[in-house]
Amino acid sequence: MKILLATLHAKYVHASLALPYLSAACKDLDGIGTVIREFTINEPADRVLRSIVAEEADMVAFSCYIWNIEQTLRLASDLKKVRPQTFIVLGGPEAGFGVFELMERHPAIDCVVRGEGEEAFKELVAALAQAEGRLDGLQGITYRDNDEIIALPPQALISDLDTTSSPFSAGMADLTKPLVYYETSRGCPFSCAFCMSSLEQGVRSFSMARIEDDLKILMSQKVQTVKLVDRTFNYDAPRANRIWEFILRQNGESRFHFEIAADLLTEENIRLLREVPAGMFRFEIGVQSEGEATLAKVGRKSDLARLFANVARLKEETGVTLHLDLVAGLPHEDFDGFLGSLQRVLEVNPHHIQVEPLKVLKGSPMRRIAADEGYAFSDAPPYKILQTPWLSFMEIGKIDTIARLLDLYYNSGRFAATLTTLAEAIPLSRFFAMLGRYWEEEEITSHLSQTRLFEVLWTFVECSVHENEAEKVRDALRYDYCRAEYPAGGRFPGFFEGYRGTGRHEKMDVSAVVQQLGIEVGSRVRTFAGRFSRDYNRTPWGKGDVELLFVYISHPGRGLQVQVITITGGN
Repeated sequence: MKILLATLHAKYVHASLALPYLSAACKDLDGIGTVIREFTINEPADRVLRSIVAEEADMVAFSCYIWNIEQTLRLASDLKKVRPQTFIVLGGPEAGFGVFELMERHPAIDCVVRGEGEEAFKELVAALAQAEGRLDGLQGITYRDNDEIIALPPQALISDLDTTSSPFSAGMADLTKPLVYYETSRGCPFSCAFCMSSLEQGVRSFSMARIEDDLKILMSQKVQTVKLVDRTFNYDAPRANRIWEFILRQNGESRFHFEIAADLLTEENIRLLREVPAGMFRFEIGVQSEGEATLAKVGRKSDLARLFANVARLKEETGVTLHLDLVAGLPHEDFDGFLGSLQRVLEVNPHHIQVEPLKVLKGSPMRRIAADEGYAFSDAPPYKILQTPWLSFMEIGKIDTIARLLDLYYNSGRFAATLTTLAEAIPLSRFFAMLGRYWEEEEITSHLSQTRLFEVLWTFVECSVHENEAEKVRDALRYDYCRAEYPAGGRFPGFFEGYRGTGRHEKMDVSAVVQQLGIEVGSRVRTFAGRFSRDYNRTPWGKGDVELLFVYISHPGRGLQVQVITITGGN
């Protein structure tokens, strides 16, 4: 019996974790062969269908999420028409709720595995491999028996996670992808109404021996980025430290992404994190909202004062990359409340800010809250809110625009000096709201060249910020532009009008610069020097008439790197 395990990723860089687990679970079944095929939602549907049909599998099992469920259902329908004998199974969070409605509307689906899948799927495969193929004695599935849809009792959660076969030691996981998912635990200590993890009480962990064995494999294979899907990795602070210590001892080139609760970090955690090389760890921290009443309504337990204090310490004392999340549209938070939450996050200056309008997921407690409070949200995945009692449809659109601008101007890192200077004149949350309104009024597209992004920002600043402050911003914007772009032939955007370039780059001994900076042989090196009113190259910034040298280094396959040297001035 041949089984094809398939999914549609949002991006090529992603690698499935669920499918290798299912394949590993079935590896000891006699007469069973599994194949994993991973596609993306951006591939032509006909090509994906041809690839699946060509496998000639007896069973095709799809892993379903909010980003792929609609395309998966269309694919399953076409597959059933081409190969009616193929047994089609769905699993994953988007298939496990509203199963009867799903199967009634989509007759191509023969079975749905609900919840945690390893044991239920293995039992399903074993039963279908038998001559009689009876499914009525199983658990955790809903299946079609002629015209009847039958739901069997749920499968109990796996109490000892080590009993599951490791997809990494079994060689089932694709470790060549730039991003590989991994888990050290399942469940979450919190019960946030908007999250599917709220449906499971408590946390189950793999043993340290299992975790270390898996991590050794990932690090020895030099996986580029390991993204841990643990909902709250540091729910147990000493356990988190043990795993971090192991990574620090063993790791060579891999980077690690963790979802953590910053308010649970201990002094011992922070002490260890000071040892982490810059860029090796990335922490995703869910703030969601600064409103205490809002968080209480959705069951989010968080000590915000401690959270922000620890984020500030991580930024100041460690090399950990910090990514903070906000969810717009939670109960009792209006547009001004959202801007207040955004401002609180901006003030701790993380490396990355993500703003997502609330998604009212199937099966989540938020569905009940939405019904009680009168939310309107899309019937189609990803079930994004349309309006709430506190946010209008148009205000949610404004938040979408602010989120895009944060990506372009804040998260890119190319406008750091400009935004820091702006923050001296105006709260940045208010600035992004004003900039968002300007983008909407002018109908500016997000698909702009880098130079055009700088020009649009200056056009807005010039007409919306006091003249004295605007000149400070222009100076910082010029610096940021020189950090981002080599001014080939001395060509500059309009906001460089009146700029005093020194021309010193014409006289620089490039070989001396290369030697001073230890630049790799074979790199192309270009330089540019100019004057600024602040020494943005130092912390804190020096003031006065400052001359800075920008060194542009390009090497095949690495993109442009820029280093800045203070030549003269700066107090």
